[in-house]
Amino acid sequence: MTARSQTVAVIGAGDYIGSEISKKFAAEGFSVFVGRRDGDKLAPLTSEIEAAGGTAFYRSLDARKEEEIVSFLSDADQHAPLEVCVFNIGANVYFPLLDTTERVFRKVWEMACCAGFLAGREAARRMLPHGRGSIFFTGATASLRGGIGYAAFASAKFGLRAVAQAAARELWPKNIHVAHLIIDSGVDTAWVRERIKEQEGEVALKNLDPNRLMPPSSVAEAYWQLYLQPRNAWVFEQEIRPFGEKW
Repeated sequence: MTARSQTVAVIGAGDYIGSEISKKFAAEGFSVFVGRRDGDKLAPLTSEIEAAGGTAFYRSLDARKEEEIVSFLSDADQHAPLEVCVFNIGANVYFPLLDTTERVFRKVWEMACCAGFLAGREAARRMLPHGRGSIFFTGATASLRGGIGYAAFASAKFGLRAVAQAAARELWPKNIHVAHLIIDSGVDTAWVRERIKEQEGEVALKNLDPNRLMPPSSVAEAYWQLYLQPRNAWVFEQEIRPFGEKW
């Protein structure tokens, strides 16, 4: 591992996708700042990164709160210039339309859309003086179409995609690569497996096609490849799915 004097910030460093992104960039020599609510849950991740020879720091972070995003990204940039910011908050909830309360709808929008705007804006403010950087947003199937039970989630993901598009048009000419990654698949997490069990039964879960769910490490690799793209061939939006996914 060759250490780099640059930092990667992962907002929404959960147990699966966020953790794998963090480990991938740390393995490539970046210092990694990881944030999530209940930040102490990130202690095992940072210990794993450090045991592998990397550098990692964790923070408790409510990305809906402007002052916490400002503090988190300032800490990251002060450690070493902020090179990459990944906004990875999911906010995936399932509620039939008539069961979706105003509170649920607003909270999901705050988590998946407004927080993404705050993260992108504050990352750009730190990257512009450096003259470079990458801001990546995690999208979903719901970024493109609303499904039954996902009015809140899809509206927030649609909004996040619009934030990313506007930011890309404004920041690409300033050498900041903004990209939106659409994960058009279930990701292999405990939550997704529980949803399959609830909807399709335990037998279906036991006989699950190994090509149906995407490993979180594959998402991390997709982000790494986005980072490596030359500026004369940048991608704004990329869809990834397992070859067994129907689309």
